[in-house]
Amino acid sequence: MTNRTLVIVNTTGRQGASLARVATAVGYNVRAHITTKLSEKDGAVAKELQELPNIELIEGSLEDKKLISRLFVGARRAFINTISWGDEVAIGKALADAAKKAGVQHYVYSSMPDHAIFGRGWPSLPLWSCKFTVENYIRQIGLPATFVYTGIYNNNFTSLPYPLFCMKLQPNGVFEWTAPFHPDKPIPWLDAEHDVGPAVLQIIKDGLQKWSGQRIGLAYELLTPHQVCAAFARGLKRPCSYKRGPITVDVPIPNGYRSQLQGIEELFGKHEAPYFGPDIEAPKEALELWEGYRGMEEYAREVFPLEEAANGLTWMQ
Repeated sequence: MTNRTLVIVNTTGRQGASLARVATAVGYNVRAHITTKLSEKDGAVAKELQELPNIELIEGSLEDKKLISRLFVGARRAFINTISWGDEVAIGKALADAAKKAGVQHYVYSSMPDHAIFGRGWPSLPLWSCKFTVENYIRQIGLPATFVYTGIYNNNFTSLPYPLFCMKLQPNGVFEWTAPFHPDKPIPWLDAEHDVGPAVLQIIKDGLQKWSGQRIGLAYELLTPHQVCAAFARGLKRPCSYKRGPITVDVPIPNGYRSQLQGIEELFGKHEAPYFGPDIEAPKEALELWEGYRGMEEYAREVFPLEEAANGLTWMQ
């Protein structure tokens, strides 16, 4: 491979940062798009990226057509994970158009399913269906691509009062997780910071001859909520329990995320739909890409306390 330029969009996110760390370490020249200034919320990640070898940071809005037009020039590989920075469908289509015009030969897009297409009365999740719309557009324009579907991040858990993944610390020292998922139905999990980078890099190394047009369920463990809590209990050496119940919102959240949470409650709580839909399985293909994953127990033991401390919490002392 003579051209080792790799474009990453949303490099301060967990997926993009994971890939940037791994790719620069093995000699790729990473062109890393970021939207956050070094002094703002995600500045610590941006500063870390700035210190990596073989990296060029490109800061700006993805609604800037001039920025998008030059983002892929001279690159042959790209990893795209957009979030709700405005019109995600328009941004996703513009990125795909620019990549095709620039001659990108392998476009790895972080997508998610639209459960409404399966004809089972399942609702669309608004923050996922837009990604699926962009995926279909990428296919329509003939951009050579692979699509990764990520499981639930282990890193979503916090004891802060955020909805859906709050591990609430009770006065008796027990952690309690309340969510609408069936307590004994397995759902897919992924340590995004640890495992996305090696897996996506292997997709790029394998190339289109193996992964052209494929959807890959990127998750390494299928665990029920009860099993998640058991892993936390082993990792933290303190009790952890699961309670099935509605999602509570105790902090201000954007309206778009509120709609997403309402959809999750209906889709996975009421309908108990499979997380990736009926057509994608995990973790077989993920394990083909990368076997050194970090599981839930290891995450709870080694990472969760550090993330809690970084958020100013002191329960682990």
